[in-house]
Amino acid sequence: MAAASQRWAPCCGISSLRKARNDARPSVRMAVQHKPLGHLASTRKSSRGILEFSKYQGLGNDFVLVDNRESAEPKLSKEDAVRICNRNFGVGSDGVILVMPGVHGCDYTMHIYNPDGSQPEMCGNGIRCMARFIGELEGRTITSNRSYKIHTGAGTIIPTLKEDGQVLVDMGIPILNGNRIPTLLPGHFDGTVIQKPLEVDGKTWLVTCVSMGNPHCVTFGEEHEEVKIYGKKKTLFCLVFLTKAHSVQHLFDLSTLPLEKIGPLFENHEKFPQKTNAEFVEVISLSHLKVRVWERGAGITLACGTGACAAFVAAVLEGRAKKNCIVDLPGGKLEVEWRASDHHVYMSGPAEHVFTGTLVL
Repeated sequence: MAAASQRWAPCCGISSLRKARNDARPSVRMAVQHKPLGHLASTRKSSRGILEFSKYQGLGNDFVLVDNRESAEPKLSKEDAVRICNRNFGVGSDGVILVMPGVHGCDYTMHIYNPDGSQPEMCGNGIRCMARFIGELEGRTITSNRSYKIHTGAGTIIPTLKEDGQVLVDMGIPILNGNRIPTLLPGHFDGTVIQKPLEVDGKTWLVTCVSMGNPHCVTFGEEHEEVKIYGKKKTLFCLVFLTKAHSVQHLFDLSTLPLEKIGPLFENHEKFPQKTNAEFVEVISLSHLKVRVWERGAGITLACGTGACAAFVAAVLEGRAKKNCIVDLPGGKLEVEWRASDHHVYMSGPAEHVFTGTLVL
């Protein structure tokens, strides 16, 4: 892995890059080398310019980070982001994040694009990567203990660079009211949408809906059969039921889940007017969850910070988890806590620099 100060260089030369461009005709061309930028620009007289970027990843969820601090206008359009995220003709990533000037008393603003060009309200793994990127822009060492107030579409989010290299993020208070998530699924008397049936692909899934500033639909399995449970709290097959009558869920093995098939059906379901992220959860213990995620606008990813938090909150609401937990994703583990002191959810995990490069637009 190259050091942060090195430039990433492709294995092919400029001529082969030009040939690939003529064959596939992508509108974003990678042209990264050790020669001076002036020489590079002279070979692309029709280009809009040279863009410097850094690639970061958090549990395999990877992002292209761009320093946009000098202007309130984004350097990149959604079309640029789509091309940059392309893993064949661009840099390749799960999203593009621009670090923009802060507003409303915040230090910085997160401007983020999904691979399809859409703009999510916020991204949990992305904001950890953004905080690490900002720290390096400011010349801070890995041991710096520094917090940033970042304005996002989900409100103010506060990541903190920790001395152990992890990034702790105050994700705020989860939104549980169905109208605010938003979802058209009927809620309980208090507006929460917990263990409600949802028809997807000819099956009935029991889902709990949560917003971490962006919508999430969480399920622990399909509805299997109806039984009556009486009493204040009863436990059946290690599931805790909080009301008098519930449907038993058939819990699934995540390794057999056809996520590429059912993920888009959840995302685009008519019950979610702004579409939704979908989390499929296997309970290992009260302090350990295993999660796979279908991200709205991105599809299958190795990790999702807001998705991990939403899955954890849903597990607590359904009595399946304690208020601090390890969430195990395909790319690695996150630590999540729902604090009684302020009712905020806190997420802690890594964010690592991968390489730095330049891009001809």
